[in-house]
Amino acid sequence: MQTPPEVAFHHFEPSDAVRAEVARQLERLEKFSDRITSCHFAVTKNARRQHGDLFHVALRVAMPGRKDIVVDKSHGDAPEHEHALVAVRDAFDAAIRQIEDAMRDLRDKVKLHEAPAHGRVARFLAGENCGFIETPDGREIYFHRNSVVEGDFDKLETGSEVRFVEEIGEKGAQASTVRVIGKHHLP
Repeated sequence: MQTPPEVAFHHFEPSDAVRAEVARQLERLEKFSDRITSCHFAVTKNARRQHGDLFHVALRVAMPGRKDIVVDKSHGDAPEHEHALVAVRDAFDAAIRQIEDAMRDLRDKVKLHEAPAHGRVARFLAGENCGFIETPDGREIYFHRNSVVEGDFDKLETGSEVRFVEEIGEKGAQASTVRVIGKHHLP
């Protein structure tokens, strides 16, 4: 998470077991998705109840590019939800189900990529297994022998037409999945 999680307990002092469970669940949440930017969690004991403890749990998880994930549970009179540990687990389980849905939606959106970019091999670095692709807008994109599919690196020449997927590497833009194409493949 980009910001430390905020945890609050209202109208009761949680046991060490409850605090440990919240910490474990927050760790589980963080391992589940690295896209979480913040988390706000609160457990409130119903002070009006005469028999047993009823807990209201509120959990808000922020992820970029989507609405916040919100779990807001009042557990009614269900006897199993009169325990803070159960209320905590149920809230985090509900949040993780929503995060799974969000990650599935994100994967579906990622699959709808545009066609790979195209360009021409601009130059090779002498004595190296790499070179640069010039894009139609004049940028140069680094590529390595290992990015050229089907072992076609040795078929490349200066001016060869290629399609590629651009990504950001340690030193800037680089091409991955470089594919040699012929003139008949260009639009």
